[in-house]
Amino acid sequence: MNVVITGASRGIGKAVAEIFAANGHALYLSSKSEVAIYKTMAELQDKYPGVKIKAKSRDLSKREEVDSFGKWVLDNSFNIDVLVNNAGNFLPGSVYNEEDGFLEEMIATNLYSAYHLTRKLLPQMMKQSPVSGSRGHIFNMCSIASLHAYKNGGAYSISKYAMHGFSKNLREEMKSHLIKVTSVFPGAVLTDSWGDYDNSSKRIMEADDIAKLVYASSQLSPQACVEDIIIRPQLGDL
Repeated sequence: MNVVITGASRGIGKAVAEIFAANGHALYLSSKSEVAIYKTMAELQDKYPGVKIKAKSRDLSKREEVDSFGKWVLDNSFNIDVLVNNAGNFLPGSVYNEEDGFLEEMIATNLYSAYHLTRKLLPQMMKQSPVSGSRGHIFNMCSIASLHAYKNGGAYSISKYAMHGFSKNLREEMKSHLIKVTSVFPGAVLTDSWGDYDNSSKRIMEADDIAKLVYASSQLSPQACVEDIIIRPQLGDL
């Protein structure tokens, strides 16, 4: 399979890239940081030398860079079997006091990146020959913040609610085209967003937990689609 993953240089995106590479699938990766994405590519290539791994540094909050990355993917692969829209960012704040521009930044990064990249790649996916009855699988990284508001969520939560709506609409639209769409709703996961959080007590989840569910969902029969993946820490949300 050819697997496209955004936000792939760290956290959940990197964990998803690793599990697909470990199972022999070709990767097309992107991240805003050029240093980080090429370091990730080199690490994975050293670990899985027989796997095709390509990467491009692009800021997917900018429309022109989304188009550039999408064109690069189309120029470098025949079928697009899996698309993981994982690019995202978190800025804490509340609607009444967060800085001007927070909402625009969160929407651009957490929603528009997925919306525009999906639109760029869908024509190819919709016309490609079905592999074992499916034309591909799109995973949209939402959040528990897509399902309920929480303190200090502000613009971030608003953008994730919007991502949820995008994913649900896409699922309905793509059914007849034999393209699966899965919305992923992780709770607290130990990523860079948590800074130096001490997880020695295993209070919050690990990125591998999410990656394993994404991979497993991609391996089902063509007539089965996992629509939602909701996963929280065992002790509940923080």
